[in-house]
Amino acid sequence: MSRRASSLLIALILTITGAAQAQLAASLRIPKKTHLTGEPVIAIVTITNHSGRDLILQSDGRFQWLDFTIKNSSGRLINSRRTGLFGPMKITAGQTMAREVDLTEHFLLGEPGNFTVAASIKLPGQGTEGTSSNRAFFNQVNSRHHWSQKVGVGGGNTREYRLIQFASDSKTRLYAQIMDGKTGESVRTFPLGDMLSLRKPVATVDRQQRMHVMFLGT
Repeated sequence: MSRRASSLLIALILTITGAAQAQLAASLRIPKKTHLTGEPVIAIVTITNHSGRDLILQSDGRFQWLDFTIKNSSGRLINSRRTGLFGPMKITAGQTMAREVDLTEHFLLGEPGNFTVAASIKLPGQGTEGTSSNRAFFNQVNSRHHWSQKVGVGGGNTREYRLIQFASDSKTRLYAQIMDGKTGESVRTFPLGDMLSLRKPVATVDRQQRMHVMFLGT
């Protein structure tokens, strides 16, 4: 093959690839920038269909149609939990749709630090190629708990229930956190609500191992 023919072939491949990627436009947003380590990190992916035809975005068993790349401040990739595939999404010509994803369900985000994340959307048959979004930033921080209680959950295993007061976005929130007594990892962390610090929260665990909390709300 001549050099001129090779150049034309490369140009054709680049044109086809560019046209495929131009069919979609993607953006990524993380509404809350600072998170308590262990709580859900919600990412909102917005996709616009510029292909001129209806599309069904779906995974083919080998590649996810929606994927994320998360790195810490050192540039190290955060490992995936390898959970199930994202469900299909139909997007008509010219339509813009958004999907919310809890990154903690799909990645091992158990450590504090600063992180960057970008989304990638692949059309059926694109393989590893796809349309990339912008890169968004978020961070995770630890906070001291002011109440905790360990309970047995059978089989010699334990859970530790915690109450954590955490200030973020000019608000003070009270969080409940459940820790695995064997691994020390967070099983679940979630906010109970905005609170006032005029009185300390009161908590107890009943016979059914349910945690009850009373606190002064805003």
